[in-house]
Amino acid sequence: MRHPILVSLCVAGVAALSACDKSGGAEAAKAMKNVNVVDETNLNDVMLTVADPNEAVTYFQRANAEDPDRIDLQRGIALSLIRAKRTTEGALAWAKVTEHADATDADRVELADALIRSNEWPRAEAVLNAIPPTHETFKRYRLEAMVADSKKDWKKADSFYETAVGLTTQPASVLNNWGYSKLTRGDYPEAERLFVQAIRQDNNLFTAKNNLILARGAQGNYVLPVIPMTQIERAELLHTLGLSAIKRGDIEIGKGLFRDAIETHPQHFEAAVRSLQALESSI
Repeated sequence: MRHPILVSLCVAGVAALSACDKSGGAEAAKAMKNVNVVDETNLNDVMLTVADPNEAVTYFQRANAEDPDRIDLQRGIALSLIRAKRTTEGALAWAKVTEHADATDADRVELADALIRSNEWPRAEAVLNAIPPTHETFKRYRLEAMVADSKKDWKKADSFYETAVGLTTQPASVLNNWGYSKLTRGDYPEAERLFVQAIRQDNNLFTAKNNLILARGAQGNYVLPVIPMTQIERAELLHTLGLSAIKRGDIEIGKGLFRDAIETHPQHFEAAVRSLQALESSI
């Protein structure tokens, strides 16, 4: 009489163990999935920052082929193409991203940026105009300023540059762009002021240093400003200043600046040597 009871208990025990195994297996699978998501996220971040841009393009294209509906992978392709300086492909990739159901205004700003890099200014302007004015970001206003610059709408450009500067804690690049805009308009003192501000924000921004020299040279000021510079940068800036002097017709000053550049540079300064030789041979 005890056997049926014993069999029932065994069956119940096996069923309980089976249930535990299934539950444990599901939990393990869930945990592994979470680990894989974290690993993939970390790898995606690496690919978007420090990896070779072309390798990143291949990585995201492969991942997108396996899961074509994921907008983060499509963004990865577009961002990597822009990093790789494949701007035409990048613009097409961002256009595809903006067609996704989960696309945002930030994606449309990225599309406008890619179009500007591809020299498609009218399309970039159309994309920016379609973005609601409530989307107020540094990048959006920086691009708006650049588009206004391209149309020589100086009033709008200045307004957009000013807004962009107020929306970032790292305004060096946009101050440099604003200064260059003033330089092209012939407003050299204001350009000089903006370049100095850009250098104060980022004293490694050589483009702003070189532009500052152009602004000073255009005013006939051939003295290097007191700004942080390496010996190589000093030589290159002297060369730029020499070119500015020649452009203004100050030939002897230009020759002297070229010689200073050659003597200052720690290595052979081929560009300055060529400039001096060309000047002396023409004279």
